[in-house]
Amino acid sequence: MIDRFTDEYFFLSNFYESKVTFEGITYLNNEAAFQAMKTLDESKRRSFAGLDPDSAKRAGRKVSLRSDWEQVKTDLMYEICKAKFTQNKDLAEKLLATGDEELVEGNDWNDQIWGKVNGQGENRLGIILMKVREELRL
Repeated sequence: MIDRFTDEYFFLSNFYESKVTFEGITYLNNEAAFQAMKTLDESKRRSFAGLDPDSAKRAGRKVSLRSDWEQVKTDLMYEICKAKFTQNKDLAEKLLATGDEELVEGNDWNDQIWGKVNGQGENRLGIILMKVREELRL
């Protein structure tokens, strides 16, 4: 089991700096792309393009959430992660090299939706990454 997206597995994190183009905008990292999707306003989305992950996360807390956010956020995360690994072949190879390891975003910032804290949580990001890994094998 890979239980933290740090050190050699930091590339699995949305905070890893790797350009991703999503819905016509190129972002510096997945976190910026994901936070941008909280709004439907394209000009506001574009404002996320040059942000580092920490700045993107902070900016994402300030946008007015789109009305369907809770219904679409998991699918959007999947699409953004899929884009990251299909657009960056070196990262795809690293993801494939994790084999059949369970991927768990263990964290200490109390995120039990996208990851797990002390073994508790939904681990949506880990599940998405394992799905993308499986699709890359095909």
